[in-house]
Amino acid sequence: MTRHQSQIAALEWYLDHGVSEPLESDPQDRTAWLNAQPLTQEKHEKIPPPEAPVTAPPAFLGTAEARTEAVRLAASAASLEELREAIGQFEGFAISKTATNLVFSDGNPKAPVMLVGEAPGADEDRLGKPFVGVSGQLLDKILKAIGLDRHSEDPLNSIYISNILNWRPPGNRNPSPAEIELAMPFIERHIQLARPRLLIFCGGVAAKALLKTEQGISRLRSRWHDYKTVTPELTRLCTDSIPALCTYHPSYLLRTPAQKKLSWADMLEIDSKIRAL
Repeated sequence: MTRHQSQIAALEWYLDHGVSEPLESDPQDRTAWLNAQPLTQEKHEKIPPPEAPVTAPPAFLGTAEARTEAVRLAASAASLEELREAIGQFEGFAISKTATNLVFSDGNPKAPVMLVGEAPGADEDRLGKPFVGVSGQLLDKILKAIGLDRHSEDPLNSIYISNILNWRPPGNRNPSPAEIELAMPFIERHIQLARPRLLIFCGGVAAKALLKTEQGISRLRSRWHDYKTVTPELTRLCTDSIPALCTYHPSYLLRTPAQKKLSWADMLEIDSKIRAL
């Protein structure tokens, strides 16, 4: 029998007699691991996740420089087309980065009546025109009932339409106070350049901002107000006052149809005022 064969035979004998663990030359404590000290925190220190990239805030947003720039651009516009370009150049609106189109105006700029709403919705953002969605369709029906049509070629039978904000806020939310503050120089210069003889402020956001009041739309509607430019830096460009009437926004009327009778009363008041021009 060779040495290799004898070693195999010995192992088989050990296994047959229940020997399954070899002995080492030095004694070994098989339970020592139970009392072992845990590994130090330093050895298993968690690697922190990478920091999220810091996105720089939009230029001028929410700063005094933003308002200064808005006033400068608005005041420098000598025509409606120049004002449109100025609004497109202004980088202080974060919402301009999420909107699809700048929504400037619709209708006839030579019309004696100008309507100012709040902000574009999804349909307005897609088409680049104010009041073209469901609420806009209701507005058109209301205006046509008193002989006003934004598509009329006759200025006397037409109407000029815009919004406080020219960019759609994400999710169709209401404009924030900061956004309204930055938009004021542009919409006020818009009114100065259009030179309407009558103003309609459609919705509480537009009415409160342009009349510089905290009163709600229910208190402001049904009576005439004297609108004057409230942006101090723009008052030198126009000191005229314009009769303004506040009324409910058509989106509100869609949610609360019972208020349509009050809106119709406002329209009759506007119609009477137009006839007296």
